[in-house]
Amino acid sequence: MAEIVDVVVIGMGPGGETAAGELAEAGLSVVGIEGRLVGGECPYYGCIPSKMMIRAGNSLAEGRRIRGLAGDADVRPDWAPVAERIRSEATDNWDDTVAVDRFTGKGGRFVRGRGKITGPRTVTAGGQEFTARRAIVINTGTEPMIPPIPGLADVPYWTNREAIAASEVPESLIVIGGGAIGAELAQAFARFGTRVSVLEAAPGLLPPEEPEAGKLLGDVLRGEGVDVHVGARIQSVHHSAGTFRVDVGGSTLTASRLLVATGRTTNLDALAVAALGLDPVAGFLDPGVHMRIADGVYAIGDITGKGAFTHVSMYQAAIAVGHILGQDPGPAEYHAVPRVTFTDPEIGSVGMTEAQARGKGLNVRVGLTDLATSARGWLHKSGNQGFSKLVEDADRGVLVGATSAGPAGGEVLSSLTLAVHARIPVSTLRRMIYAYPTFHRAIDDALDGLE
Repeated sequence: MAEIVDVVVIGMGPGGETAAGELAEAGLSVVGIEGRLVGGECPYYGCIPSKMMIRAGNSLAEGRRIRGLAGDADVRPDWAPVAERIRSEATDNWDDTVAVDRFTGKGGRFVRGRGKITGPRTVTAGGQEFTARRAIVINTGTEPMIPPIPGLADVPYWTNREAIAASEVPESLIVIGGGAIGAELAQAFARFGTRVSVLEAAPGLLPPEEPEAGKLLGDVLRGEGVDVHVGARIQSVHHSAGTFRVDVGGSTLTASRLLVATGRTTNLDALAVAALGLDPVAGFLDPGVHMRIADGVYAIGDITGKGAFTHVSMYQAAIAVGHILGQDPGPAEYHAVPRVTFTDPEIGSVGMTEAQARGKGLNVRVGLTDLATSARGWLHKSGNQGFSKLVEDADRGVLVGATSAGPAGGEVLSSLTLAVHARIPVSTLRRMIYAYPTFHRAIDDALDGLE
């Protein structure tokens, strides 16, 4: 017989862990279910450890920029402290005991296993069955998507998980996929001496972003010795004697490691969403304004398809928790979702690209300025590549999208996110005072270029 509880949370990623903990602290009986690691992809294989790698690689790049700015330096990369820091500071050697104890310390009950929906408000996991009086919250996230390239399934490729866990830097690396994950890891390994090739099927890197961002990053990576192929058509993959061979458009690339970074995918069938009357092959669970996908069932995080970011999962968790507790958290809004690719330069974006805005039939005006021509860019000198691009809905006089690329692109993005989210009139943005000499002052120049 099923045990009756108030809430069952399936998947304890960032949003699920937060929601489960807050609901338990509110006095509800909460069961949290996780088959992998409490905390999800972010602290163990995603956001945190990858940014440790990137921070380390950036420090090497800055050291190499001393020449011509302040003298000279002998920069010698060493991967050992990076691998140690990831194991000790970010992941505790991939042990989630602290996270589990944090949840149970708030009054929650933890079950290790894969949750499966067996009825409208019933979940089975770890040989136990639970029926939720108040709600089920689904936060099962996504898995690396592996493209159907001939031979790929038969070789020992890396995903981001194996790349993050690397105890040594590979001598050479082929990266299939030039999106955010592929580009970040490619640059990080290259800065530690790995010979890197990046293969992207789209015409440019970072396909979801502005084409200027992909071109900028491609130029930077090539300048750092990365072999970048865009518009790449991969015919087959082979592996023998410790060497990967990737056949691309009549040529063959070889490397000691192969990283597949071609996006993420869901598995709604394993979750058994058909028990809720939902399509198991739909791809994502499209939530309503309060994250509900069915009566008493909520979905948050990557599985909703609203942005594979920790900050989106946490945002949605707050809305779901508020609604479950009978509060009015207000509807979810996604017109100003910020996203940052933590390469060097950083690529920060919010809202729509120019192409997306035009595709929606908006009367678009665009402002674009080269960061290197700004006072701060000129002062920064080496490593000053970047730009600010603004996309305005001219009929309403507000920004609907923006990109900030540069040494502090993700930080400069904050003011642009506010402008898009709050629909601040462009006329107001023009009347603001922008500190001199800063990277964010380039926004003022881009506003002048709106036409």
